[in-house]
Amino acid sequence: MIARLRGTVLTIRPSAIVIDVNGVGYRVACSQAMLDKCEIGRHADVHTHMLVREDDISLYGFASEDEVTLFTTLLGVQGIGARTGVAILSKLSAEQLKTAISNNQIDTLSRVPGIGKKTAEKIVFALRDKLGGLSAAPGGAVVGLTPLSAVDTEVIAALTSLGYSIAEAQAALNALPKNEPLDLEEKLRRALASMG
Repeated sequence: MIARLRGTVLTIRPSAIVIDVNGVGYRVACSQAMLDKCEIGRHADVHTHMLVREDDISLYGFASEDEVTLFTTLLGVQGIGARTGVAILSKLSAEQLKTAISNNQIDTLSRVPGIGKKTAEKIVFALRDKLGGLSAAPGGAVVGLTPLSAVDTEVIAALTSLGYSIAEAQAALNALPKNEPLDLEEKLRRALASMG
């Protein structure tokens, strides 16, 4: 089982890299977080999961062990394959995915291409109790993370409908001042202004 690769990035494609490890080029399908860390000709350290099927051996690469763990956990959900797992982790960071599952945020999950409402519900149902990295506090809050308010969820929905990724939308939302009570329109206006 190949669990990690260190080497020089030879090529970068939209969803994969080829990494040279001691003269052997490995093609690795990668999450967006891993792709963002890669540069052609530069050294890369890729956390991997090797998937062996009857007619195929594939490597999937991630930026952290946490992403690998979430990927393998997602593969345990009926109907979620490797490509869908990588797509989920390309649109949502590990923290965002854990938060969405723990807080039953079906809308956040269903914004990932290829994930409909029923599949999102299936993911939440299957994984809510399996994610040991977060502990739920009374009232459904997650210790260590701030759950999204209804207004924040609407801002993210508006930004993603304009073509921004969920990660970009949440980063813009997190950049807003926390001590000012802002309504939906003002939060959306400021988030768009911060995105340029």
